[in-house]
Amino acid sequence: MTPRVRFAPSPTGFFHVGSARTSLFNWLYARHTGGAFVLRIEDTDTERNRDEWQAGILSAMAWLGLTYDEGPFLQSSLLADHTAAAEALYGAGRLYACDCTRDAIDERTKDAAKPGYDGFCRRRGLSRSPETALRFAVAREGETVVHDLIRGDVTFANASYEDFVVVRPNGVVLYPLANLVDDRSIGITHVIRGEDLLPTAPKQVMMWEALNDCDGVESVPLPRYAHLPMLVNEQRKKLSKRKDPVAVESYRDQGYLPEAFVNYLALLGWSPRGGDEKVSRETLVEQFALEDVSHSPAFFDVKKLTHLNGEYLRAMSLEQFVEAARPWVAPWSSPWRPTTAPPWTAEEFDEALFTRVAPLVQERVTTLGEVPAMVAFFFGALRLDEAAFAKTIGGDPLGQTMLAVAIERFAGLTWSATTLHEATAELGEALGLALRKAQAPIRCAVTGTLVGPPLFESLEILGREPVLARLRDALARANA
Repeated sequence: MTPRVRFAPSPTGFFHVGSARTSLFNWLYARHTGGAFVLRIEDTDTERNRDEWQAGILSAMAWLGLTYDEGPFLQSSLLADHTAAAEALYGAGRLYACDCTRDAIDERTKDAAKPGYDGFCRRRGLSRSPETALRFAVAREGETVVHDLIRGDVTFANASYEDFVVVRPNGVVLYPLANLVDDRSIGITHVIRGEDLLPTAPKQVMMWEALNDCDGVESVPLPRYAHLPMLVNEQRKKLSKRKDPVAVESYRDQGYLPEAFVNYLALLGWSPRGGDEKVSRETLVEQFALEDVSHSPAFFDVKKLTHLNGEYLRAMSLEQFVEAARPWVAPWSSPWRPTTAPPWTAEEFDEALFTRVAPLVQERVTTLGEVPAMVAFFFGALRLDEAAFAKTIGGDPLGQTMLAVAIERFAGLTWSATTLHEATAELGEALGLALRKAQAPIRCAVTGTLVGPPLFESLEILGREPVLARLRDALARANA
């Protein structure tokens, strides 16, 4: 049988990195096996679902290159199937009506050794009404085994599960049944999802097998399960939406490359052969196997992701880097724009100049979002870091002297990075300054900051007259 896997997100917030990892592993398995990758949007939580969240999921998946073969199906379009399954289970005696309120259950079981619902209505024979929910009658003895491709057979004692609600009094079919009915309806053969859903798997196995025994319901083989390891933070705690950086859209906005992001997500619970961590998408597809996925928690390390992203940036050709940086340096000419605009206008930006500067920053940035700050002094008015100015020029007489002698020396110098470097070193030595100290006031005066691309190559590109003008302005400001 050709494998059919699905990714089934709920559009209730940003696209979580855990959801992205789940989507990727489903996609990799489908591509590795020649199967189908199906997208289903679980949109029945009408109070929390928003159209923009759904659009965000689709946009983020497209950015990551996780193309689906079928869908997106909307869970809301399958509501009739949910109801039909519930009716079949009820008709077969596998569901029963219950009118217990939560307060009544709590009062009855407050002194019980086992918490949860006590099966009070199981033998009452209540008729269905707007006041009754439908509960699944869990076998009181025996075990339910979940055959998991990652964890092996996981056994759950049936006695550890209460008779759980399947249909609310208002007729809404709840997640455990709705989810498995959706999988049956679209022929899913493998359910690949997060470890946090493993406790719900026995409920789905129980109901799946119960449906297969219902008259008039087609018997469908159980899917193979694979529960992916939990993603944890530095404290080895489950990633928190509130405390941890988990929104995929945020990483795209910061300038992480989709190739690097996919590569890193693949390493969260799985490893390619040979020990290399920077591997192509083609290699991921070729080597991926669910049986090789670890069941241990995976640390989502932003520092490691950032380092890997830097490697991908440095491996680009100049043309690729310039084009990749376009949304951050020239968003008006890009179909997609990050939330933060560059500190210059379209009129102030010079694409040819940026192409000359790009090699200087490509080796020094780890995300594309860092590029504008590195090259800002080339475009528009100089943006001066007041603290840096006070440290190196305004409050440092030696820095002012360095500017004065640099202005004189640079004026008649053959203009190249090499001669500028040599001249600065000589001027600094005469003043008793190491090169690092000697170039600091020059960098601040010309670039506005103390960090950036290589100074002397930048001076060469900027040109003699603009450089001299900025040195004079800085010196005049210090003496004002």
